Amino acid sequence: MIDLHTHTDKSDGSTDAGDLVRLAVREGIEALAIADHDTLAGYDAAAPVAAEQGLELVCAVELSTRPGEAKLNGRRQPSVHLLGYWLLSPPSTEFRCWLESQQESRRRRNVELVARLEQLGVPVSLDEAEVYGRNQVGRPHFARVLCDKGYVANMQQAFDLYLADEAKASVERDEPSLEAGIQRIVESGGMASLAHPVRLPQRGSELAGLLKRLIDVGLQGLEVFHSEHSSADTAEYSELARRLDLIATGGSDFHGDNKPRIRLGTGIDSNISLSYSFLENMREMCAARQHRTSGKR
Repeated sequence: MIDLHTHTDKSDGSTDAGDLVRLAVREGIEALAIADHDTLAGYDAAAPVAAEQGLELVCAVELSTRPGEAKLNGRRQPSVHLLGYWLLSPPSTEFRCWLESQQESRRRRNVELVARLEQLGVPVSLDEAEVYGRNQVGRPHFARVLCDKGYVANMQQAFDLYLADEAKASVERDEPSLEAGIQRIVESGGMASLAHPVRLPQRGSELAGLLKRLIDVGLQGLEVFHSEHSSADTAEYSELARRLDLIATGGSDFHGDNKPRIRLGTGIDSNISLSYSFLENMREMCAARQHRTSGKR
């Protein structure tokens, strides 16, 4: 069994990177990808523990990007997430430096978010959010503080009222375009895969059209298997990947206590089960494409 989409407390997960590795070993997972949001810090922290435990650790990241048209019908479009996998070589130094600039953008957004919440009469300090997000503070950490202070009944209400893209305290964060995110991953030696397509507004032919456009700028994969995908969703995305010659990727999107329904390796109600051969196939397809690309130069 493998899991190629997990998060640690270096982004919006609740689990320490080393503890995640040890949990994966206990669960019988053979290969694990840590894909924290806009950072490789979780992967870096887990690497020595994985080596000690004999677990294969895959370098990955999940980038937050914006679609080509930032607004649709006057409304801000939600982020589109991209998974980057480095299956054949490590990411470049330039890519790591660029990720740090993304972290700075996130920090600026958090300062503005604190000010907005203060104006709305629900004061929350950055220090309070940092109790939950010590390494990277995001909206889920602010949501937990809003719950703690009794401003909302639960995490979902925190997002609905204050934190979601169109909510009262929403603050836009500088994010790369979807196309620029793909290019950053590819130029650094990675493969780019569109994450959890079920969250996108496009389905059917509209989604196929989007994927074709993204393939032209370097997209190589599509996350076919995900905890939020129904069996019908998985069948649809599997067929799309086959038809468009995209590499199928998959994983649970494990966040620990922050998404308690999702189990490492098996998703929600055991709706995911990926064998090691799945990862081998991803590597083989990446290597073949790299060979074809180098042959054209």
